[in-house]
Amino acid sequence: MSKIKTRHVFTSESVSEGHPDKVCDQISDAILDACLEQDPESRVACECLATTNLIVLSGEITTKTKVHWENVAREAVRAIGYDDDQIGFSADGAKVFVCIHRQSADISQGVTAATSLSNEQGAGDQGMMFGYATNETDALMPAPIHYAHQIVERLAELRKTQPKKYKYLKPDAKSQVSFLYEKGKPVAVTTIVVSHQHGADMPDGWLLGVVQKIAKEVIPAKFLKGKIQYYINPTGRFVVGGPDGDTGLTGRKIIVDTYGGVGCHGGGAFSGKDPSKVDRSAAYMCRYAAKNIVAAGLAEKCEIQVAYAIGIAKPLSLNVETFGTSKVADEKLAELVQNGGIFDFRPAEIIKALGLKHPKKNGWSYRETAAYGHFGRAQFPWEKTDKVAALKKAAAKL
Repeated sequence: MSKIKTRHVFTSESVSEGHPDKVCDQISDAILDACLEQDPESRVACECLATTNLIVLSGEITTKTKVHWENVAREAVRAIGYDDDQIGFSADGAKVFVCIHRQSADISQGVTAATSLSNEQGAGDQGMMFGYATNETDALMPAPIHYAHQIVERLAELRKTQPKKYKYLKPDAKSQVSFLYEKGKPVAVTTIVVSHQHGADMPDGWLLGVVQKIAKEVIPAKFLKGKIQYYINPTGRFVVGGPDGDTGLTGRKIIVDTYGGVGCHGGGAFSGKDPSKVDRSAAYMCRYAAKNIVAAGLAEKCEIQVAYAIGIAKPLSLNVETFGTSKVADEKLAELVQNGGIFDFRPAEIIKALGLKHPKKNGWSYRETAAYGHFGRAQFPWEKTDKVAALKKAAAKL
């Protein structure tokens, strides 16, 4: 158990949907959505590379449906806002190379119930996954990453909904928020950094005013006391951006995707992977369980680790860490999570519980997860707190 520091500053970053790596994540997940929409049993591991007017699609996909890979990629890029040939990367101007083949039969036999060692759907790979929750924000997310996401998401919203007023804003952007913590609780924002791609004619100081206004909109006033340092486009110019300025790859923003550096990370990326890959589905289940534990008031902070072997359905281990904030011993919480009948961490049961094969029917998409974080947004099923009552009842008997 780690000791709570009396006073420290913690920083997290986010990136916009137009960031090169996020462009690739969204393309990969748009392809996953297209496959699952017509064939929920699709096996997808799709990777993408994007650079100056070039998109390369690769990976292993086994599906009964016919997907026009190139069209899906172009539509994803267009939705982000890359529709201008003059900025070096655009939906219509980019060349698209497709290098996709079927899933390995060796992997398939470990994941398919009829051929797996456990006679049920096994994990798609070995590895460990983590989920985390904390009561320091309403979303039960760490404050630095939560508000870093909201800043760039709001900037993208303004760029798309009010294009004349915010004509200087281009798709690529990054944010960074630093919080002062006292006795383990966030008390004040100390620094906000925003680097945003812009038109060459953007007036000096214009973006600073926009960011300051957004900060007041998305960050509670109680955190905005005192002097805040703003660093806006610190190099002085950010005209060349997106995949024209920096090559993007699927799966390079795993800390942005999760908890902003708070807690642990198993190392596996999410985007482009169908839910048979426990890198993704088990991480979602860990967040689901951790969030419900915190929402139930059983702990102020909760981190869950689960580990798998390829082809085996039952997790090899499950650990709960509450950093000294739990009302119940961590080992008892771990037993409750693993064997209490409230959560089931076998891959097939995770998929069923969270509806991971049918996102469209349930009002969300994998592409939505690929920008502004996989956690902390209410539209995703792993963000529900519908196990609170069951957890409280079970914990009362411990």
